Amino acid sequence: MFNESYRIVGRKQKNLVKSKTCLQKNRTASDGYVGGQTFIWITETESIDNTEGKGYGLLEMILSPQNLNKAYLAVKKNKGAGGIDKMEVEELGDYLRNHKHRLIVSILQGKYRPNPVRRVEIPKEGGKKRMLGIPTVVDRVIQQAIFQELSKLYEPQFSDSSYGFRPKRNAHQALERSKEMITEGYHYAVDMDLEKFFDTVNHSRLIEILSRTVKDGRVLSLIHRYLNAGVQVGGVVNPSKEGVPQGGPLSPLLSNIMLNELDKELERRGHQFVRYADDFLIFCKSKRSSERVMRSVTEFIEKCLYLKVNREKSQTVSYREIKFLGYSFYKTKGEGRLRVHPKSVAKMKAKIKELTSRSNGWGNERRKEALSQYIKGWVQYFNLADMKELMQQTDEWYRRRLRMVIWKQWKRIKTKFTSLIKLGVKKSKAWEWSNTRKSYWHTANSFIL
Repeated sequence: MFNESYRIVGRKQKNLVKSKTCLQKNRTASDGYVGGQTFIWITETESIDNTEGKGYGLLEMILSPQNLNKAYLAVKKNKGAGGIDKMEVEELGDYLRNHKHRLIVSILQGKYRPNPVRRVEIPKEGGKKRMLGIPTVVDRVIQQAIFQELSKLYEPQFSDSSYGFRPKRNAHQALERSKEMITEGYHYAVDMDLEKFFDTVNHSRLIEILSRTVKDGRVLSLIHRYLNAGVQVGGVVNPSKEGVPQGGPLSPLLSNIMLNELDKELERRGHQFVRYADDFLIFCKSKRSSERVMRSVTEFIEKCLYLKVNREKSQTVSYREIKFLGYSFYKTKGEGRLRVHPKSVAKMKAKIKELTSRSNGWGNERRKEALSQYIKGWVQYFNLADMKELMQQTDEWYRRRLRMVIWKQWKRIKTKFTSLIKLGVKKSKAWEWSNTRKSYWHTANSFIL
């Protein structure tokens, strides 16, 4: 996709190939790519910082054909909705084939200006809404390319206690680690909530933190332009003076880079903690120590990171009261164990109730597919929990919901009568229940169904 364009931009590369310099001999295996060579002037002993003075720094690594093609394939695989220009992922390939040269040149010359993100709201618990910012598909490719190169620099710096938005790390590992802490006797935790974290990240503070590792000023400038691109709401573009809009490939990494400062501080103080994105628990062995930790950590977050702690939701709690990533905790025989939190159970039942609604106009095949996908996904996520009894109870309730749907679909007395007979019910009972005036829900739990 990007190989031919980069040959045009990188004239020096072509000259180096002709001259057969020793730099070509010493290039690393990752510098080559099928269909075109990239960065053959960077040797195994040269760092990104060293190449910057020659004009071949981190930005060139980000814009290499290999990295851009990888970014394009990732965006294409993830699909997703289009941004404010209404270009869809399916149109991305044709656009890049026609405009890739101009796009790369404008980024290298510092003239590229990202488009504002499209505001999308998704419902949260308690009637609140989460704000997403959907970049255009072209900006998603560029953000993905930046993400891929920055990840190589920052992954070694991140804490072992951080599990969100990182390769080979997931929520289950964070939960297992939390369980180990409880088993080791950490019976209290600081359950801290950052108020609208993604919407309140201080741009200047984030760029200052980035500049400690990223020495290519052009990359910092490009990231800053993405942060300041603005948000389109109802046709009006509003400036974005703070925040890292959720919805783009770059925002999870930037959030981890910001909160890595908190991780380092907690490690320096010797605290045991688990963090998944902006959800984190700091484990303590007593109520008193947890209260002390909460006060000092709140001060650090607000004064050093310029983030706001939600004091209404942040609290020091016993391990029995923790709600973390949809799970709750308990102990048996001295061992920490996991349960599905009651709020997660209620949320699951509400979703199944929605999918088995009698009035959504769905056919049985569509309903079956939607239920299958949701239930399999839910069980897979909560498979760490002890939930045998919960599953049995939910299964009985769920099957009753399905019987109720089918009973309503039969509608007429004659249809109910013939259908019950086909299922082996005696004619007298089939006729009796076909004429019942009891509710659908009541009938779905009767012996006849």
